[in-house]
Amino acid sequence: PCWRVEQFVVAQECTRCNSFQMKTVPACGPTGFIETINCASSHRDEFKSCRSAALEAQRFWRFVGSALGVAAAAAALVVLRQRVLDRRALEKVRKQIESI
Repeated sequence: PCWRVEQFVVAQECTRCNSFQMKTVPACGPTGFIETINCASSHRDEFKSCRSAALEAQRFWRFVGSALGVAAAAAALVVLRQRVLDRRALEKVRKQIESI
């Protein structure tokens, strides 16, 4: 590709590939997004794979939300388990006091 060895100008910003482009343009394969670039010396228009900032932000916040959900569930399990263990300890102490 000319954009690896030459200076280039982005002719069209990063956009999602449509179904036809997904089948015909190899650059759509890795990310599903392409940008059209114009190489300076050879004056060729080519496609370059790119990443969508909006999609990356959405994935990031989805990950943060799921991590918070897992953390909340783990914290709830710890609290419940601690209550069970405290109840068992109190019952054990009560039985020891009654046996005296």
